[in-house]
Amino acid sequence: MRRIKIAEVLKSQEVDSVVNVKGWVRTRRGSKGVAFIQLNDGSTINDIQIVVDLEKLGEDCVKFAHTGACLSIIGKLIASKGTGQSVEIQADSVETLGGADPEKYPMQPKAHSMEFLRENAHFRPRTKTFSTVLRLRHAMAFAIHKFFHEKGFYYLHTPIITGSDAEGAGEMFRVSTLDAKNPPLTPTGEVDFSQDFFGRQTNLTVSGQLEGEIGAMAMGDIYTFGPTFRAENSNTARHLAEFWMIEPEMAFYELEDNMELAQEFIQYVIRFALANYMDDLTFLDEKLTKEESQKKAEERSDMSLIEKLNFVVGNDFKRITYTEAIDILLSSNHYKKGKFQYNVKWGIDLQSEHERYLVEKHFKQPVILYNYPKNIKSFYMKQNENEEVGKETVRAMDVLFPGIGEMIGGSQREESYEKLLKVITDKKMPLESLWWYLDLRKFGTAPHAGFGLGFERLMMFITGMGNIRDVIPFPRTPKNAEF
Repeated sequence: MRRIKIAEVLKSQEVDSVVNVKGWVRTRRGSKGVAFIQLNDGSTINDIQIVVDLEKLGEDCVKFAHTGACLSIIGKLIASKGTGQSVEIQADSVETLGGADPEKYPMQPKAHSMEFLRENAHFRPRTKTFSTVLRLRHAMAFAIHKFFHEKGFYYLHTPIITGSDAEGAGEMFRVSTLDAKNPPLTPTGEVDFSQDFFGRQTNLTVSGQLEGEIGAMAMGDIYTFGPTFRAENSNTARHLAEFWMIEPEMAFYELEDNMELAQEFIQYVIRFALANYMDDLTFLDEKLTKEESQKKAEERSDMSLIEKLNFVVGNDFKRITYTEAIDILLSSNHYKKGKFQYNVKWGIDLQSEHERYLVEKHFKQPVILYNYPKNIKSFYMKQNENEEVGKETVRAMDVLFPGIGEMIGGSQREESYEKLLKVITDKKMPLESLWWYLDLRKFGTAPHAGFGLGFERLMMFITGMGNIRDVIPFPRTPKNAEF
């Protein structure tokens, strides 16, 4: 008999029809002569209740039906007599596809800490919280592709192995087939990468942006969506060594066009989640509301999860310059009373507390900051003209959200060959790995812009999860590459 997903069964109105469902046992309870099994197959956050008449089918049919076991159920769909579901299944047969020893199965039907679940990441998708997160991760990936396809963008696969450091930070994972214990050396005693697999030093990419510009300067509008890597030795709740980035690049866009696209994009994908995955969002909203109620009053969020999502969808993004933002922060009572942990002055890289103050306290709407100091931004950003010495800015932008701070970072790119060459030379960057990037400015250059969105950062906002390790199936962090 053909299996039907539980999500379809729960929507079905065909009472008295015979169905076959398969899934994993969340809980089993019972009284004399009857067993009630909550079964879930991952297609929905909701379980379906299986009613097993033990006098009819025998006690042995549920002998191995413990939490975690995998069952195949054939039975009649009937109107539920209990609360919480409209239909349930009266079992005609119960087949155990895979048992789970209740004494050894780690995912007992009780609350588990997030750290425990990370240590058992091969089973955590079976929990309601993580199956919900993974369904929403799928939804957001689909919505991202849908948005760009509808806008006429082309999906460009940029390389994972690269010889360039897009951010210039140097925190990259080296890719090499050389003998780690006895690598070939140059006459000066350095590792001779000319004998390596690619004939040069290569690394895992930190960004697909630079290669994305190649696509934009030929195809107009492109986007990348793939894994990126950063060897930053950080164990915070906001850092991963492996993460996914969405990076659109657009020819003939200037900064203002970039800001328009960023707002349209982020509102589109959040609206998609609200329209199509409300059951999952409601579960997370209730979970987070319960967690918030246990915090001190001053530590509680002003908005629930769904309120935050609607806040972003329902508000235009306030646009102000970096300089205006600094003036607002310096004039705030928060600053005057010493409530900021980090100092505020022109030229600093704003901290999350500063960004959240602007969004949550001052403007009470999402904010786009633009025209940042040149010295704190990347080499490829277009510099504004006719500015005071020491106060030079570039056409960069950051999109700030409640509860999280920076969500999107982007800029108009420098299209002038002479100006970009000067920046690269001044910063003593390796011309031998950027020759092709400069070539884009020598032949058929054009104004262009783009931005980057960390997918896991978006997922933290969508789900309300407080740790970035809990919005990716298999987190990669310092000293952790399990599974």
